[in-house]
Amino acid sequence: MSLFARKPIADLQPVEGAHSLKRALGAGDLVMLAIGAVIGAGIFSSIGTAAAGEIRPDGTIIRAAAGPALILSFVLLGVVCGLAALCYAELAAMIPQAGSAYAYSYATLGELVAWVIGWDLILEYAVGNIAVAVAWSGYFTSFMSGFGVAFPDWLTHGYRAVTLSSDPAVRALLDTAPRLGGIPVLLNLPAFAIVMLVTWVLLLGVRESTRANNVMVVVKLLVLGLFVVVGAMNIDTANYVPFAPNGWTGIHQGAAIVFFAYIGFDAISTAAEETKNPQRNLPIGILGGLAICTLIYVVVGIVATGLVPYMELRAADPLARALEVAGLETAGWIVSFGAVVSITAVLLVFQYGQPRIFFAMARDGLLPAWAAKVSEKRRVPHITTWATGLVVAFGALVADENEIYDLTNIGTLSAFAIVCIGVLVLRYKEPDRPRPFRVPFVWVVSLAGAFACFYTMLGLPRTAWERFGLWLLLGGLIYAFYGYRHSQLRRGQIK
Repeated sequence: MSLFARKPIADLQPVEGAHSLKRALGAGDLVMLAIGAVIGAGIFSSIGTAAAGEIRPDGTIIRAAAGPALILSFVLLGVVCGLAALCYAELAAMIPQAGSAYAYSYATLGELVAWVIGWDLILEYAVGNIAVAVAWSGYFTSFMSGFGVAFPDWLTHGYRAVTLSSDPAVRALLDTAPRLGGIPVLLNLPAFAIVMLVTWVLLLGVRESTRANNVMVVVKLLVLGLFVVVGAMNIDTANYVPFAPNGWTGIHQGAAIVFFAYIGFDAISTAAEETKNPQRNLPIGILGGLAICTLIYVVVGIVATGLVPYMELRAADPLARALEVAGLETAGWIVSFGAVVSITAVLLVFQYGQPRIFFAMARDGLLPAWAAKVSEKRRVPHITTWATGLVVAFGALVADENEIYDLTNIGTLSAFAIVCIGVLVLRYKEPDRPRPFRVPFVWVVSLAGAFACFYTMLGLPRTAWERFGLWLLLGGLIYAFYGYRHSQLRRGQIK
């Protein structure tokens, strides 16, 4: 049973020292971080796949179209994430550590489950950011085209994106792109460049990073406001028919892909050790940010599916595409600019979160000690920030965003489900422990949250489950040969 040894909550309370971070964030900063993380690649990119469905080059239907009923997918996800957010808020207020769900599961369900969660969170932050970077590249090239700047297609499309595309013009790059050793050179250089730029910004320090995020959040809200106002003035109600072309199947599968749009509210919990008065401010940041983002999503979904027939949204830049099809090219160009800024904010927050997961796992001995090092001047985990940046940047060079959406979503949903169960377990094991924030109707909320996450996972294609299984197998091997042997808890260095 030592695999399920729990780390005492007292040992999860941050202490000042060589491995401590700087407290600089208030409740407003956390809400802005939440908006910065949540509103981005999902609403600007995956919304198109959810509304119009996904078809492979051989005609295989990967997921059914949700159509205008996409707004019901958003509502469904708002409920699912709301249940998980309540559980996150209780645990974040009790355990204000940088490890997020990893730290919570260590205290509630034991080391092995904590490792699985930490391994899953890599899918959410690092792997997920590869898809975000690819989406950013699509909007960036669209934005630059407004200035008459056109990049060679073989430098803006990754190899996997081309081979899996159902667009004949994109697949033609397999024959027209330059070749190296007989292999077509297909690289998404803009995606690579933006990840490296964001990594550099994060190394400047947490205060500087949040200032940059706050500016980008203001820009993205203004641009989405423009889309809603201009789009609402040009809605054709005929586009709402049929409302749900594939019934509940389309709504369910649409929710499974557009869940990517909600990923990020939990990233706020990774800022726990850099938050002032975390017992008060973390619940405000998590729940407040999620509520604002859900409202924005529903409104944008209504406008987007009313502006053009939903099949027209099948594009890398669906919101800009909708405006262009409706004859509003200038507004479409402005939205492309807003998307570039918006998705940059998402990249920043996700790249902020992943190194802190590694940081927390390394302090516990489950990863090598170098991952827990903090720069003396900036007090940020600089080595893991660089490592994450390089992995994400090189992944974005070749990746297809749609297949990454699925893998990211299934990993994140599994983490959310375990957090929901963890709240209930800790209520049973330590009922008298002070809780600055308490989940109301905990039995109902936690069990419903876990079930809702699993049900959403069922809407993902079989390939996502297969890849997730392989990912867990790889993580299990790393834990068996390194984490298990070097665990601080197991070696008695944590009492």
